[in-house]
Amino acid sequence: MALPVLSSSAVKFRRVLAHFPQELSLAFAYGSGVFRQAGASAEYGETNMLDFVFAVDDVVTWHMMNLLKNRNHYSFLKFFGPKKISTIQRYGAGIYYNTLVPCNGRMIKYGVISTDALIEDLLHWKTLYVAGRLQKPVKILAQNENSRLQAALVSNLKSAVTAAFLMLPESFSEEDLYLQIAGLSYSGDFRMIIGEDKFKVQNIVKPNIAHFQKLYSTILQDCPQVVYKHHLGRLEIDKSPEGQFTQLMALPKTLQQKITAIVNPPGKNRDVEEILLQVAHDPDCGFLVHQGISGIVRSSSIVQSAKTILTAGAKKSVIYSLKKLFKMTKGGLKKTS
Repeated sequence: MALPVLSSSAVKFRRVLAHFPQELSLAFAYGSGVFRQAGASAEYGETNMLDFVFAVDDVVTWHMMNLLKNRNHYSFLKFFGPKKISTIQRYGAGIYYNTLVPCNGRMIKYGVISTDALIEDLLHWKTLYVAGRLQKPVKILAQNENSRLQAALVSNLKSAVTAAFLMLPESFSEEDLYLQIAGLSYSGDFRMIIGEDKFKVQNIVKPNIAHFQKLYSTILQDCPQVVYKHHLGRLEIDKSPEGQFTQLMALPKTLQQKITAIVNPPGKNRDVEEILLQVAHDPDCGFLVHQGISGIVRSSSIVQSAKTILTAGAKKSVIYSLKKLFKMTKGGLKKTS
């Protein structure tokens, strides 16, 4: 099963892609420039920045080729060459962003990640940075026949459903599920305190329920632990300790490690299975899962944001941060008015 490609891929995205080296294992566009968010006008979607992620097999070679084609996209780091850029890319979430880049009459931001780093994040939630973006609707622009990547994309969606189940009650709406899933990669992100619209998750989900259904309906229908009443938009899950233990054991490795570190006292050696069985019986099971996710996101978001000063340069970093603050303030004013 491949990640579904959402329909009506606009020519404007393909035209942007044509400006870059074509050795891509995956390319996708995401964010408010692609999918309308609640509270935003149609005109806003046509003028705000377009966000892209490019996964590449050979990072050094790709940056070398991109420096030849698009040298002006890079900050002062261009003077250090593709190897140094690739080294800096590995820090934080393993992705290198060039931001506020003029392209075809629009501003774009694009991130470059190695295929191996992307697969690791999708399978194990090492940083939940790009994996988190791929838990929400995206517009796939290019995808090669890498079977490991295909399987990892689906695994990431299944993991998102499992984690959400553990934090939800026994019965809930489909919208509740998608709100929980969309919020996973924002849990613990310091930018949600300053720099992002506080209602961002709701704004993403509410106008895009149909797109979330395209991503998750097959997984929900095939999941033995859920009763999916599609016609009613309701779901029921097994909240018994046995059911929760099965879900905990299916979580990505990094999240399991974070949960066990919270529960297991220092110096006490118990295996993961024993600790997760204890968590499955804990009334605060969902809260412990949330804490574990927050721990993953917090550390990667801080390092990734600090890295932006290098990859974007001081001037672009300030401009980009001010734009985020403006969006946050604007979102807050709309909700209170």
